Amino acid sequence: MSERCCGCGLEVQHGTAGCRRLFEELLARDFSDARYFRVHRLMVDTYCLQHPDEYCASTKSLLAHLTGVGWLLENDVSRAVGSQALRRWIAASHASLNKPPLPSERGRLTVADVRNTTTPIMYAHAVDRWARATWEAYAPLHETVRQWIREALETEARPRK
Repeated sequence: MSERCCGCGLEVQHGTAGCRRLFEELLARDFSDARYFRVHRLMVDTYCLQHPDEYCASTKSLLAHLTGVGWLLENDVSRAVGSQALRRWIAASHASLNKPPLPSERGRLTVADVRNTTTPIMYAHAVDRWARATWEAYAPLHETVRQWIREALETEARPRK
């Protein structure tokens, strides 16, 4: 019997637990074949943003996933791994930032729209579409996220003592 996932709203057998199983299948594929791994970070951050009660409960985790998707979609960088500069900034700065309110709708595409891709290229395109749909759902936070990314990069560029 199908139930709705409480994070992304996907109707799937076993609801939220079934949705997580789909995510775990993608993780296994990413780690078993480097051709799929090339969009790993984008896939993980997207899933987490669609399931914020579990994966973005803390300000630090929300910062990591929001800046991760924003950075990956708005810059011509590898989508396999995130920015080290962002990671260092989040580790150092998250305690002083307030967690913004999250959107109730989190994108029109879900993990199910990625699951049945049969080639690495199809998978990369599907992850990109899914990430863009999710990023768009977070549109009210875009400027805040861009500011966080600028701060992280400026902090990284400063000489260390």
